[in-house]
Amino acid sequence: MIENLKGIYETVNFRQNTNLRLYDNDKFENYPPHWHTPMEIIMPLENIYTVECCERTIVLREQDIIFICPCCLHRLYAPEHGRRIIFQPDTAILREMKDIETILSILSPVIVITPEDNPDIHPQIHSLLLEIKEEYLKNSSLAEAAIYSRLLSILVLLGRSYTETGKHFDVANTKQKEYTEKFMYICDYISAHCTEDLTLDSVADLAGFSKFHFTRLFKQFTNVSFYKYLNQKRIATAEKLLANPGYTVTDVALNSGFSSLSSFIRMFKIIKNCTPTEFRSMYCN
Repeated sequence: MIENLKGIYETVNFRQNTNLRLYDNDKFENYPPHWHTPMEIIMPLENIYTVECCERTIVLREQDIIFICPCCLHRLYAPEHGRRIIFQPDTAILREMKDIETILSILSPVIVITPEDNPDIHPQIHSLLLEIKEEYLKNSSLAEAAIYSRLLSILVLLGRSYTETGKHFDVANTKQKEYTEKFMYICDYISAHCTEDLTLDSVADLAGFSKFHFTRLFKQFTNVSFYKYLNQKRIATAEKLLANPGYTVTDVALNSGFSSLSSFIRMFKIIKNCTPTEFRSMYCN
């Protein structure tokens, strides 16, 4: 299934004139550690399927669904007999919508949806994925638009389930909605201003909390620290800039919000498992 692998970076072979790839996969084949810029959605149709991601081993049963966010290192193990949908959509065009960008950040790096744990949304997502498969295999007119409309519906279901039904903060139920809306706004703000000199103090002040209270609430909402979230956004900006050969690595560092080249290279390697130069060589050449 992996058709273009350079080191650990996979160039996804999209269907011609689309930003989509889907496999109705029944291969008895394991795939080594790799990452790619599209999201990956996997749903076993027959037998289990095993995913290693972020130091977790996840055994998917039939109809369990895993969402692996863009640029997340993972490996896959197939049983001797089985079948699964493996869907790889480029989410770049959807990220222009700030809500989708925030949803993907909150769900990152990986989320599993099962009938038992997510009875409110699993049947709908399961049905939408089957519709995506049928649209892809038929390849009729406007198939890409039809598929993206369903993918957008899936992301909205995930986002609403997370923000509306989850209890993310250790505060009274009456405060949950208020805090969720506030931290959705804060995440959008960080995404829009990540290349600026953002500090924990300034963003906590914007949110109206003390630094220590904000730090705790932000971690509860996003599952990562403020500075890790900020650096992830800066590295995502750097990835786009590295695709432009007119920018030196130093230019990219300074235009991504980093104060020095050394701090940029160090953080890039932590998040991407390679240096900016190696990334440019793998992805941009």
